[in-house]
Order: sequence, then C-alpha cells, then structure tokens
Amino acid sequence: MISVNNVTLSFGKRVLFDEVNISFSKGNCYGVIGANGAGKSTFLKILSGEIEPNKGTIDITPGERMAVLKQNHFEFDEITVLNTVMMGHKKLWSVMHERDAIYAKADFTEEDGIRAGELEGEFGEMGGYTAESDAGSLLSELGVPEDVHQSLMKDINGAMKVRVLLAQALFGNPDILILDEPTNNLDVVTISWLENFLGGYENIVIVVSHDRHFLDAVCTHVADVDRQKIKVYTGNYTFWYESSQLAARQATDKNKKTEEKRKDLMDFIARFSANASKSKQATSRKKALEKLVIEDIAPSNRKYPGIIFKQLREVGNQILNVEKLSKSIDGRPLFSNVSFTVNKGDKIAVVADDQMAITAFFEIINEQQKADSGNFEWGTTVSKAYLPNDNSEYFTTDLNLMDWLRQYVPSHVTDVDEPFLRGFLGKMLFSGDEVLKKTSVLSGGEKVRCMLSRMMLQDPNVVLLDEPTNHLDLESIQSFNESMENFKGIVMLSSHDHTFLQTVANRIIELTPNGAIDKLMSFDEYLEDKKAKKMQLA
Repeated sequence: MISVNNVTLSFGKRVLFDEVNISFSKGNCYGVIGANGAGKSTFLKILSGEIEPNKGTIDITPGERMAVLKQNHFEFDEITVLNTVMMGHKKLWSVMHERDAIYAKADFTEEDGIRAGELEGEFGEMGGYTAESDAGSLLSELGVPEDVHQSLMKDINGAMKVRVLLAQALFGNPDILILDEPTNNLDVVTISWLENFLGGYENIVIVVSHDRHFLDAVCTHVADVDRQKIKVYTGNYTFWYESSQLAARQATDKNKKTEEKRKDLMDFIARFSANASKSKQATSRKKALEKLVIEDIAPSNRKYPGIIFKQLREVGNQILNVEKLSKSIDGRPLFSNVSFTVNKGDKIAVVADDQMAITAFFEIINEQQKADSGNFEWGTTVSKAYLPNDNSEYFTTDLNLMDWLRQYVPSHVTDVDEPFLRGFLGKMLFSGDEVLKKTSVLSGGEKVRCMLSRMMLQDPNVVLLDEPTNHLDLESIQSFNESMENFKGIVMLSSHDHTFLQTVANRIIELTPNGAIDKLMSFDEYLEDKKAKKMQLA
C-alpha cells in the first residue's frame, strides 16, 4: 500500500497540490487524469521520491518494492539491453554484483564464503537464477528481438529503447508500478500485450496516459487531479467521464425529484457493473462498482472545448478519386499503386506500418508535396479542412490569437467583428485577455486548439486529420472524438488513439508498398481480421 498524507507542493506563487490525502491499495490500477499542466507527471515524481513536496509524506508498506518507467532514453547508453532490464530490480542487481565481486576475489576468505552464502540465499529468493531468462522473455514479448539483447542501449533506435525501458519497469513483479505515458511509441500489438499484462497484475499500478482505450482496459480506479486536489473514483475512464456528465446534467435539472435522480444513477452503475464482467480486470472492477454509493459520483469541474463542425453545404456524389498513387523516400517505398474512391457517408481510418507513409499521403492529397506517380481528383462540391501532423508553418508570425484567426476567415463570412472571433476562440477555451496572447508563446495543445478554430471557420464537408490528438489533453480529445462521431460530412483520419479510430471510422484503408488494403469495417474488426491472417500464415 502507498499513502499520500497532507502533500502540498508549490512553485513560487503557483500551488500544484494543496493538502492531498489519498491511498493506493493492492490489486488496483489507478489512472491519473487531469488537464494539461495540472501536475499529473509531477505527482508521479512525488510518489517515486524524485520530487520532495513542500509538506506532507509518502508512506509505503515496509518491504514493498517500487518500479518506475524511466523517461531518460540515454541513462543506460553504455549498458546492454538485457542488463538494463535486470537493473529494474535494484536489490537483485545489487546482490548479484556483490556476489560476483566476492567470487572474483583472489584472496577468498572464510568471511567471504559466509557472505557469499547469504547472498546466494537472497539471490535465489528474488528469482535471481532465472533472472536472465525472465528478462529475455519479457523483452521478446514486448517486441525486442533476441539478436539485440546483448547490444548496448546506445546502439538501438528510440522506439526499441521505449520497449526496453518498459520491460525494465515491469521486470521482477514490483509491488508498486508507476507508468508515465507507457503507450507512447508502441504499436497496437504491443499496447494490447501491455493491456493484458496489466489486466492480470495483482499489485498496485499507477499510470498517466492520454490513451482512453488503454485506461479503460486496465484501470479499476481514476485519480482525478483538479483544482490542487486529487480525488479517487471507482471505475475506468469511460465510467468516470459518463458518470460525471450524468451528474452534471442532473445538477442542472431542477424539475427532477431526488429519488428519480438516484434511480437514474443506480441504473447507470448497474449497467457499468454488468459490463465490467467482460473486462480484463473483471473481478476487482465489478466488486468495486457494486460497492459504489451515489455520493461517490460528482460532476466534474473540467472544461471541455466546444468542437463543432458544420457543413456549409452537403458534399456531392464525386468526392475523392485516387488512382495508382505512389511515393518513395530515399529509394524506400512508402506506398505504391494506391487506388480507391471516397463515397458519401465514409469515415475512413488511414493506417500503415510506417507513419511517414500516412503523413506523405495526407500531404499529397492536400497538394503540399507531390507523388512519384499516379493522381487524385477532388469533387467540385468539396470544401476541405486539414489538420496536419506538423502545424509549425501556421505559427511563423507573432500575431495575437484574434489577428491570427482573422486571416483564415473564408470569403463567404461577411460579418467578422470581435465578438465573432471571440466566439470561435472561446469554444476552444481561450477567454478574456487570452485572445490577445501571442502565437509565439502557445503550447503544443494550444496550437492544436487554434488550428481547430481555423478549421471550424471553414464550414467544411470533408475533414482530414493526421494524428489529431497529438498534444491534446483528455478533455479536448473526448470533445474532438464526439465531434467527429456526430459530423455529417466525410472524415479521413490517422491516429494512435484506439478509441478515436474505433468510434469514428467505418472504413479502413491500409497503405502498403504493394497497394491499398480497403476494408468496410470498424477498427477493432480490422485488427481482428489482421490478427487472424497472421495466424493463418504462421
């Protein structure tokens, strides 16, 4: 168990945490959520001892071991991949080195023999005799091939380092596991493996992630960082979000009787409790939900941006026709002979093994780079709004937000006054004097929200999104996701956000060096189909 007692932390006049009191118990996985800048990662650093609070204590049950996912990709450069993983169990690593140093002594004494015997006992109790094979198996399961296990960390690529550092944190079954954005740079297969691993984990897991599908798959509880406090709620992210939204609606419904509201909430809890039986953490989550009382559910204080896309006119029958499109980079084919036609009602997830292929494809159909061969044609009724993977070219000037947005007002809009511009920026949570903020000081998330204001101004009937959730907090991702679900026009998107793809897309187009694989199905169906084909080939 780990207890947080009266923890307070401030940086100058800015108070991040004020008298926080919570505890984390064995058998549960806690998803730490909160707006960007709320202090989620800082809180994990307080738990791990990396940052000392101004006041308060962190108490861990004596004898319990904590492991933390490292974010420094260069810390272990001179260490082999296999040893880097084993170093995750600090006590085991220390015992192993002390034991080996004793055996290496030329003047081995009787005292050394006694100490070596003690160390051998400790080593065996901690699983030392199978440590190398356990570490190797863990690496292989995370997609790190055996032929690099003896390589130095500095000699492997960044994506592989992420997997090794994750294996380091997971190694040796720690009592408390702290993970900050563990799914970053992992592919769908590896994320699925991690979900299954944590789903059956019997100790404490505390995780920060913007991946809602991952949080839903692994979390039994949500720790909400809001207004300098942290409150723990039972259930996964979707349960927390939907219950807080229901509580907010009920708070404003003055005509509804208290008993009716209580019944609605009880029905809601019962529905989620039943669904929990299908989850990977079925037992603990279902038991926790069944113990939940109405008073535990409260409206969220969170602000959600108003992402609303409206079509100026409906798209015609001719939307986009792509014929034999090909693109290579430095002689390496990204995709070739890609042909397909976009139809009314399509919401297409564009996927590929190489993210560069997807970005190149979006840039080509938006005329920002040229294909090696092939062609594409947009219909005459199409009006597009494009969110690129890299938006830096839109922020090269030092305009304030009002003037920045003004330059993107389309010709069909005539009444462009200050309230009009403030309205669009306000939907993206820029209020008051914030609209006079210079674009040069914007964070990554703020730039994306500005881009969304620009896109909404266009009243498009086709929306093109290349990794739209990058830099956004969970609130913005949730709003964006719901907006695209409700949008009546055409959507083409790529994303690492599983939930976004599953809830929005009704068609999958996979770009490959041998053409396009085109499937009329959901993202989950596509993954199952791909998995089945791999098993057949094996």
